[in-house]
Amino acid sequence: MGIAIVLMGGLGLVVGIGLAIASKIFYVYVDPKILEVEAALPGANCGGCGYPGCTANAEAIVAGKSAPNSCVAAGPETAQAIAAILGVSVEAKEPDIALPGCTYGVADADTKYVYDGLNDCRAAALLNGGMKVCTIGCLGLGTCARVCPFNAIVMGPKGLPIVNESRCTGCGTCERACPKHIITLSSVTRRILREYTTEECTTPCQRACPAGINISAYIKAIADGDTDRSVQIIKERNPFPTVIGRICPRPCENDCRRQYVDEPVAINFLKRYAADQEMARGTHVQPFKAPETGRRVAVIGGGVQGLSAAFFTTRLGHTTTVFEAQPKLGGLLRTAIAKYRLPDSVLDWDIEGIEQMGVKTETGKMLGRDVSVTDLLAEGYQAVFLAVGGWDSRLARTHGKGEVSPAPGCHLLIDVAKAGRDDYPRIALTGHVMIVGNPNLSPALIDRCKQLGASRITLLVREAAMSDIDPEEIAITVDKGISRLYGEGHTLKAVELTDLDSGATDIVQVDHLVFASGRIPELIFVPVTASGEDREGAAPAAASWEALPPYKQPAFHHETGLMSRGDNLTDFQAAIKAIAAGRRAAVSIHLSLYHLPLEVSDNVVTPETLVQNVDHVAGVSHQVRQIMPLASPAQTALGQELEKGFTAEMAKHEADRCLQCGLICYLKDKKEKVLLREGAAGR
Repeated sequence: MGIAIVLMGGLGLVVGIGLAIASKIFYVYVDPKILEVEAALPGANCGGCGYPGCTANAEAIVAGKSAPNSCVAAGPETAQAIAAILGVSVEAKEPDIALPGCTYGVADADTKYVYDGLNDCRAAALLNGGMKVCTIGCLGLGTCARVCPFNAIVMGPKGLPIVNESRCTGCGTCERACPKHIITLSSVTRRILREYTTEECTTPCQRACPAGINISAYIKAIADGDTDRSVQIIKERNPFPTVIGRICPRPCENDCRRQYVDEPVAINFLKRYAADQEMARGTHVQPFKAPETGRRVAVIGGGVQGLSAAFFTTRLGHTTTVFEAQPKLGGLLRTAIAKYRLPDSVLDWDIEGIEQMGVKTETGKMLGRDVSVTDLLAEGYQAVFLAVGGWDSRLARTHGKGEVSPAPGCHLLIDVAKAGRDDYPRIALTGHVMIVGNPNLSPALIDRCKQLGASRITLLVREAAMSDIDPEEIAITVDKGISRLYGEGHTLKAVELTDLDSGATDIVQVDHLVFASGRIPELIFVPVTASGEDREGAAPAAASWEALPPYKQPAFHHETGLMSRGDNLTDFQAAIKAIAAGRRAAVSIHLSLYHLPLEVSDNVVTPETLVQNVDHVAGVSHQVRQIMPLASPAQTALGQELEKGFTAEMAKHEADRCLQCGLICYLKDKKEKVLLREGAAGR
């Protein structure tokens, strides 16, 4: 008996030691925060968050891969509770809705090849490129409908998904299941932030438009007699529809596929028609906007770019104020265009619409004289965007007499050359001066910088060039770009240089930047928080700031730094390009407010992008393009506009000429057959 007790005791001891060792070896640590977050979740395990159950979502929330309000089965109280656990806050957010991106499905194809062996889009997409009707568009097998956990999607009669918005929770399950990226999540914020990619069903005119307006959609709304909806679609990307309808150079019409049959659709005149109908009714039609975030943004410059940046920033939910030096808003639109082409009343109407969106404006406030970047940051603005315009804007603002630097430590080369002469303001270039953008700098300008106090001069250029400058007088830096500025108060302290080959960065002490161009580059100033660390590793000063440029236009999104290839060196060539730049600035402001990185897809559409396209259109009857009625010279002398605008009948006839084509679409209906044959052309 005693022996048995000893043996059992010894065995228990051995087992206990073994379990203790195993617990140390195989111990799995679970973050207490994960357990707290999981306990706060409802335990529905519905998958609507995009993760396989609440445990996985809790892990993703703590890791920062999922938002505190990602649970679609819980209410705002749960989101607030999770945010409290994580020590963060939850802001109001507009809902995401699944948005199908195809215009016509396989049911509309003139010729179809259907294989019933695979009934899942993901599998069919792997089989020799999928269906042989359109290698880009929807495969039509309904996988998105089957995987939707809330039965919010059904396949319509055309073989395309139809979303029930009242059931859709924006979980993204359909987006992840679609192998062709045809169905995606959409919201106000997403539509403003995104650039078009080759995976989307875009039209040639839409790809040619600098602002990326959904042209075929607004023309279809006109054809359906819904001009309010048309204006709303236009304002998704263009807050100046009435103005642009009069002055746009119309690059979209150069790519219209209707030209393969007769003449391009009068795209811009149709835009004007819809916008004129809105103006005639006297009530502004507005696109949707995101919920208020409580964040304040200042925009310096009330021209096209500045007002557009403010418009889109406001639509993203931020409280935005525009400061303009002139007595009236509008910039060059008001001063450089003949009134018979663009009456002030038309410009004022579009500006009124921007203000009704929620943009606040203050005129007669010149930067450097009445307000400053530092003062605005000190007043509580979380970002200040500089959009003071280029050479023509400057002439109108200063009457050709130069101006005080609109940005701390930043000057134009012509102001340096004329400083203190001919009523130009004096400039004190003390310390290290960096000149950006002119590889053939005149030795006289180097001497002028020294006369103004420069003790050290660096020339920053993209490529080396022959120069008469003595290398002992000035340092020349090649293949580096300025990607960020640092300063305190009204003083520039340093710049971040990025190596254009390796991407490596370096901080260089600089007191003044001199730009050999016709404009101060657009910059976004944000305060450096006291909780952060500055470039030396010490706590920053209370008035510390940093400035970064907005991201580049898609064609040059790989470029780095100020004054790089593709950057605007003076005023924009067209107002529609300034509008596009304003939207990109709003995106950059939004990302900087949330410390989010900019991610531009490698598949972004640019003018050089090769996309699947067509080079022939068959089965389309000829229809005459509507001609814009013009006023007589006597009428324009009396103040009438040169172009009178379309009548309702003319607009309907012209809108019906649009092929509603998409990337490659095949449409057959009772009226006529349209066949777009695939070609190897680019955009």
